[in-house]
Amino acid sequence: MYNIPRTFVVTFLFATSLVIPLVGWAQQTEDQFPKTIEHAFGTTTIEEKPERVATVAWANHEVPLALGVVPVGFAAAGFGDDNGDGLLPWVSARLRELDADTPVLFDEGDGIDFEAVAATQPDVILAAYSGLSQADYDTLSMIAPVVAYPESPWSTDWREMIRVNSAGMGMTAEGEALIDRLEAQIADSVAGYPELEDKSAMFITHLDATNLSILRFYTANDTRVKFFEDLGMHSPESVNQVTGEGQFSGEVSVEQIDTFNDVDIFVTYGAEELLEPLESNPLMSRMRAIENGSVVMLGNGPVATAANPTPLSIPWVLEDYVKVLADAARKSQ
Repeated sequence: MYNIPRTFVVTFLFATSLVIPLVGWAQQTEDQFPKTIEHAFGTTTIEEKPERVATVAWANHEVPLALGVVPVGFAAAGFGDDNGDGLLPWVSARLRELDADTPVLFDEGDGIDFEAVAATQPDVILAAYSGLSQADYDTLSMIAPVVAYPESPWSTDWREMIRVNSAGMGMTAEGEALIDRLEAQIADSVAGYPELEDKSAMFITHLDATNLSILRFYTANDTRVKFFEDLGMHSPESVNQVTGEGQFSGEVSVEQIDTFNDVDIFVTYGAEELLEPLESNPLMSRMRAIENGSVVMLGNGPVATAANPTPLSIPWVLEDYVKVLADAARKSQ
């Protein structure tokens, strides 16, 4: 079993290069305004380049921050906020780099705070990675143009989140350059761990040691699972077969545990004390990954949060995440 430490030394060696130089005229024409962006709810027209950028839902604020733009407001962090300030450590670090104060933080514990968003007087609202409902979208659209998710809720991967949100800001070229930089960093890290190549990994969620009758997991549509592909791995066929279109999570009875014997690595939230119930359960213990000890326990802090890849969390967690996955992969041999 591999338990990632709860604290890390945060190093942003690439941080000063996140602000991409201005591009030539040919590329700038892609961001001429007014511009129209297509998304799951139709289209949004942005009349002119926005100066006041607000974001809602998870991590959308990291795109403008990575590109050197401080939003006027964004959602306060919940899961993974280790000191209660509403900011994840990589966001705090980026604000310090930009010498910026903490913007308005929206409390989304009970859903979007529309009044708080409106009070920031945004020119655009970014929500490329979100679970907006039609009602949410309609209400936000009365405040400012909304850049919603392209296809389905909570399934926009980190590249598309950057592309869609940066387009809404009129920073298409800068967004592509950020993607290139992150891809290069990922490739450099993965190159040191060839044992990850073509391993299958399953991301389990909401484990309850007192009731292991149901196995809940993220599907191949979820961004955490898509990130496995960036690291040279893949979603097992057993998971793919029970993944519905647009579905980002699923569950099955633990009585079907033998279905998942094509899983090399078992990844989940929670701490070490969860491992013993898994190993002693007469059904869960039959899963090949558990038998081999190929289990990665992420904890419940910032590291666990960073397993859902975002523009600023990727460089923060990458080396440590790849290392523990590689340790688990060796066990699966």
